[in-house]
Amino acid sequence: MRQPLEAPGPGPLAGLDPGRSKCGLVLSDPERLRIVAAAVLPPEQAWQQLTSWQQTAGLAAVVLGNGTGSAHWQQRLAAGLLVLPVEERGSTLAARERYWQLHPPRGWQRLLPKGLRQPPRDWDDVVAQLLLERWLGHPLSRPQALLDPQKLARTVKA
Repeated sequence: MRQPLEAPGPGPLAGLDPGRSKCGLVLSDPERLRIVAAAVLPPEQAWQQLTSWQQTAGLAAVVLGNGTGSAHWQQRLAAGLLVLPVEERGSTLAARERYWQLHPPRGWQRLLPKGLRQPPRDWDDVVAQLLLERWLGHPLSRPQALLDPQKLARTVKA
């Protein structure tokens, strides 16, 4: 993917980790300092959520990982949104480490070496957050309400 010729205007950015069966999706605040919504959704629901954010939150652009399924998303999104491609290489492993920073292991999981720990839920939303952070060049905070793994797995907070 080539870099966009224009920079995004003011407003929130979405991060999208595209996939064939599920997509990670996050939304930043307008100042681009924290995550205000996060989800792991099937592709069509991810599309509907992005459309909703464009209409309700004034979405400035979508930061799109350039991995699996990105060409399809690039074409679909470019019709109505600025798409900001970002290198996705290594993001899944980095997101697994970030997941454990956001959700410190408890009980017996603390005893497992880091490389053997598997998050108890899909962590594609954390991948989407890392992609957005890569593009922005700085980390984003995530409110406690978005850290509850039971609530986040298939829901969106906005």
